[in-house]
Amino acid sequence: MSFRKGPSGGSQYLRASALNDKVNDLTSIDIPKILELAPSPAYVIDLGRLRHNMTILDEVQRRSGAKILMALKAFSMWSTFPIIRQTLQGVCASSPWEARLGREEFGGEVHSFSAAFKASDVVELLSISDHLVFNSFNQLERFRPLWEKEQGRVSIGLRVNPEHSEGQIELYDPCAPNSRLGIRRSEFDGKSLVGVDGLHFHTLCEHLFEPLARTAKVFEEKFGEFLPQMKWINFGGGHHITREGYDIDGLVDLIRYFREKYNVEVYLEPGEAIAIGTGLLVGEVLDIVRSEIDTAILDVSATCHMPDILEMPYRPEILGGCDPGVKAHTYRLGGPSCLAGDVIGDWSFDQPLKTGDRLAFLDMAHYTMVKTTTFNGIQHPHLCTFEPKTGELKVVRSFGYEDFRSRLS
Repeated sequence: MSFRKGPSGGSQYLRASALNDKVNDLTSIDIPKILELAPSPAYVIDLGRLRHNMTILDEVQRRSGAKILMALKAFSMWSTFPIIRQTLQGVCASSPWEARLGREEFGGEVHSFSAAFKASDVVELLSISDHLVFNSFNQLERFRPLWEKEQGRVSIGLRVNPEHSEGQIELYDPCAPNSRLGIRRSEFDGKSLVGVDGLHFHTLCEHLFEPLARTAKVFEEKFGEFLPQMKWINFGGGHHITREGYDIDGLVDLIRYFREKYNVEVYLEPGEAIAIGTGLLVGEVLDIVRSEIDTAILDVSATCHMPDILEMPYRPEILGGCDPGVKAHTYRLGGPSCLAGDVIGDWSFDQPLKTGDRLAFLDMAHYTMVKTTTFNGIQHPHLCTFEPKTGELKVVRSFGYEDFRSRLS
């Protein structure tokens, strides 16, 4: 079963792990049961699938000695943190708010990075972070008087740009020409690394192991001379470790190589790998609009609830849905907002859609829940968990008018 098409250009598949060969794809989730129990619209996280992903990541940590962090930017449903923190070592944050969420709700290590900080950001982050990574020598030196006071408690790093591109879509490629992310090797000449404990690179997006191996080779060629004086290396995110076909043995060997050669701690900070295959978005048909292609208006919206459909773009998978014309009845699926382009896409189904039908959009946890908006005051989906051991669906949070009202003044 295929899932979303990402920037790597290939269909994403869940990893058929020998550690849990009973869980190969989302067909292992009791979707009919979830559709029966869940309110609509709703994001539903299958806790069995989440534990499955943690089992794979735990194997990587045990065999390689690496520390794996969760990237909150991709998945931050903190009610699931008690499961995740049993395996992972902490979180990486892109802002003071994410760092605070990690400190208060996850525990473990908190690593913080941003393309640029305000002085007030640095003051706050120094109080709640274990690692603080700067994106330029200018910021490193500007805030040296602040972070030097915390040396020994907070470890300071620099994000580097190996200038080695593996991405096919520039919007998601940190090494695209003129990227603002990471320090290039030429900028290191004549600069002081006093107080810097580690180097961080993040160049991947939804990639398997081979792009990481090529990137790490270039990283070592360009920045290897600085590694003997470092305490840690952070390989960043974009690693689809829990996806079908990922070379776990290769990853373990690569981590061991850097740890042993340079005597450094190695960190990984995947986001999507945490939540791949765990989430559904449940939606309901509100109306059918007849035209050259019949359109089903749903209570879920591309622009409000699945914005990557319009930004990347990508085409999600729907249980029982196929490409247009494959099955007997083809529909365009649209959201309820006033945006003319609030179109999720075209699918065909075995039976005609009718008002009240439920649809299950697959693999809708990572980079979906965190990007939602309340444009047009459209109802935000409920947040739910499903426990396959008991068949219980729990509504963790529902959103009301006051949530919408409190966003602005």
